[in-house]
Amino acid sequence: MTATDATPHETAKTARLYRMVMPDHVCPFGLKSKALLESKGYEVDDHHLTTREETDAFQAEHDVKTTPQTFIGGERIGGYDELRAYFGNPLKGEGQTSYQPVIALFAMAALMGGAVSWLSLGMLDPGRWLASAIPIAMCLLAVQKLRDVESFSTMFLNYDLLGRRWVRYGYLYPFGEALAGVLMLAGALTFIAAPVAIAIGGIGAVSVFKAVYIEKRELKCACMGGDSNVPLGAISLTENLMMLGMGLWMLFTAPLV
Repeated sequence: MTATDATPHETAKTARLYRMVMPDHVCPFGLKSKALLESKGYEVDDHHLTTREETDAFQAEHDVKTTPQTFIGGERIGGYDELRAYFGNPLKGEGQTSYQPVIALFAMAALMGGAVSWLSLGMLDPGRWLASAIPIAMCLLAVQKLRDVESFSTMFLNYDLLGRRWVRYGYLYPFGEALAGVLMLAGALTFIAAPVAIAIGGIGAVSVFKAVYIEKRELKCACMGGDSNVPLGAISLTENLMMLGMGLWMLFTAPLV
């Protein structure tokens, strides 16, 4: 009996899964496929391919190049990506734009800012929360850029006004953002942190506004690094306005120490 032959007792909620389970390798996509099927209420007839020879024979028999492979109702659905699509939740394609990375980063910064407020004051003070969350977000964004400064600078020069005139600024920007973020979080050397944040935030805000809202260009934001799929737009503008606002607030309210 082949994988495509449905047995008499097979129902719409039964699936057959063929996946690699070898002594030195358990296919992660096979595990994901099994978990996804079970989360959808399927009883999984789980077939392990335990050797390379067995795997090659299976692929040749069904004319497929990869495993795992899922069969539902006698019909081959395919691998993990195809299975997700079958259930109406396809994975994003390579290069497809998404706000998810930057939303996750800002959410984490907000939670960490709340943790700092609770640790220092024993309560979630809005002022302390915001004053911690913004520099934390700056530091996290700087880490994304510092992973590959060369790639970041290339994407950054697509829209930054100062970077286009002075290419080295594209290499210095991540270090300036990191420096300002760390000093702001520590409440130290405000006379350095505030002007740096004001400068890079102000230039960045004008650059993004011009590229997106005046020139109507469709670009990817370098805010998450040179391999970012985040569209240049409102969130990018928010990042720069956030730095600008924090710099101005510190400049006029915090002691210049």
